[in-house]
Amino acid sequence: MALLGIAHVADDCNQSFVPALLPYLIAARGLTHTEAGTLVLAQAIASSVLQPAIGQLADRRSMPWLIALGLALAGGGVALVGIAPTLPLLWGSALISGIGVAMFHPEAARFANYVAGARKATGMRWFAAGGNVGFAVGPAFATAAIAAWGLHGTLAAAIPVLVVGAAVLYEVRRLRTFVPAHATKRTGQGTDDWRAFGTLSIFVVVRSMAYFGFVAFVPLYVVEVLHAPAAVGDGLLTMFLVFGVLGTLSGGPIADRFGRRTVLVASTGIAAVMTAVLVATTHGGSLPLAIPLLAITGFVFVASQSAYIVLGQEFLPNRIGLASGVTLGLAVSLGGAFAPVMGQIADRWGVSATILAAGALCVMAAAAAFALPADRRGERLQRKPGKPNAESAA
Repeated sequence: MALLGIAHVADDCNQSFVPALLPYLIAARGLTHTEAGTLVLAQAIASSVLQPAIGQLADRRSMPWLIALGLALAGGGVALVGIAPTLPLLWGSALISGIGVAMFHPEAARFANYVAGARKATGMRWFAAGGNVGFAVGPAFATAAIAAWGLHGTLAAAIPVLVVGAAVLYEVRRLRTFVPAHATKRTGQGTDDWRAFGTLSIFVVVRSMAYFGFVAFVPLYVVEVLHAPAAVGDGLLTMFLVFGVLGTLSGGPIADRFGRRTVLVASTGIAAVMTAVLVATTHGGSLPLAIPLLAITGFVFVASQSAYIVLGQEFLPNRIGLASGVTLGLAVSLGGAFAPVMGQIADRWGVSATILAAGALCVMAAAAAFALPADRRGERLQRKPGKPNAESAA
């Protein structure tokens, strides 16, 4: 699980690496803002559209080596962005990175499910937190690399993925030992609940709309409403993301103890309340009060991540790769497509209205989570005192 979590860090830092490059590419390559934005779009589309298909393929045949290949392409594509001289080559580099991300997630999440043992959400939290950490450190990695070597510093993006990818290849034989019998013999494990999975997908999409709203507009709220410098806004966004990592680590054991659905409802419901409190109490410009409120909001909101990944895999027990591809890729990207609407709300009614809109989306997500079937606790946690499970023993 440590290897898979570290691999998730190495993979997902490439997703936030590209947006951090845009100001440098605009200055060095003479791109317009629209052209620069299409690079992020190219990476996101390649990642989101391909992930369910790759997940379906991985369900038919175990391919742990795909984790290493995905890492190599995800970082290799980003490495090429800095040296690509023309816009078509920049698009191609971004597409390569997106394809790598699409290859990585379904198979890595499927093996994280196997390695997690009986307490799925508790184990999966480490994998999920790895993605959060990677997304948070990507911009800092990009800034440091470019400060040291200019745009050619993007070549540094290839280093962590090659190192971690090599470690994954070295462990491929061991990873295969975690594949359960029902997956290798095609005997199946229960019935796929497509209706529940559809409801969960709605939850993930709406939650992602709120998440992208927070990520994009928390810095603007700090600058325009709290009248703080831009550096403070970026710092508070980083704090929001860091507390989200802590929330992910805490949410896994809570989900195993009290149920996946309970965590989803509580996470988004409390985040909605905290968002309303934030705007109501800091609208006049109270930065010291905003700091703890944003920290708490980040913690509770992101705490649901490992729970919904595992829940999607439980709803489709015979298609774990497909479930992972949808919940980690397609549904999240569909949520990100709502970001321009959040921008229009900010243009018309102000940034505070956008933050409140994110809170309203949290309420909608909580309602979708509440519509999910109740957890089957006996199937969720099967531990016998003094008897380690097969995965742990391996």
